[in-house]
Amino acid sequence: MLRRLVAGLAAIVLVAEAAVLVLVHIVLGETTANQSMSIAGSDPDVMSKATYGLGAGMGAFLLLCAVLVAVTAVRDRAPGSFARVVLVTAAVTHGVLGILAVVLVGWGAFAVTTLILCLLVLTLTLYAVPGGPVPGESASGAGSGAGSGTASGPGGGVQDTPPPFGELKPTNP
Repeated sequence: MLRRLVAGLAAIVLVAEAAVLVLVHIVLGETTANQSMSIAGSDPDVMSKATYGLGAGMGAFLLLCAVLVAVTAVRDRAPGSFARVVLVTAAVTHGVLGILAVVLVGWGAFAVTTLILCLLVLTLTLYAVPGGPVPGESASGAGSGAGSGTASGPGGGVQDTPPPFGELKPTNP
C-alpha cells in the first residue's frame, strides 16, 4: 500500500513539475523574443525557439517519467529495465539540479527538487529489483532451510549468509 501511494504521489508531482517547467520556458521564450537583444551575437529568434524546444523536451521527459511511475503504481510491480534507466536518469538530474538550485535560486527550490528526488528514489527502492527472491524460498522470505543459512535447491542451494570466520577461503590463489 505504501509503495503504491509513494509512486502515485511521485507521478502527480512529476506532472505538476512538467507543467510548471513548460510554463516557465514559455515565459522565458516570450521574454527573449520581446527583448530583441542578442547575447554575444546570437539571434534572438533562435534563442526564443530553443527555449520553447527545451521546455517542450523537459516537459515530455517528465511526463514520460510520470507515466512510467503511474504504470508502476497501477500494476504494483517493479518497473522494467527501460523504466528503471529513465527513472534513475531523472533522479540523478534532480540531484544535480538540487545542487544548482541552492546556489542560483535558494533553499526553497532546493527543498522542492530534493522532495522530487526523494520520491523517485523511494519509488525505485520500495519495489523489488527484478529477479525476485532466492530460489526455494517462500513468498514470506522464510525458506525451507531456515536456520541453516542456505536455501535448499538443486545443486546445494544458494548461500545467503556468509560462512563463519574460520571457514573463509581466498577466492584467488
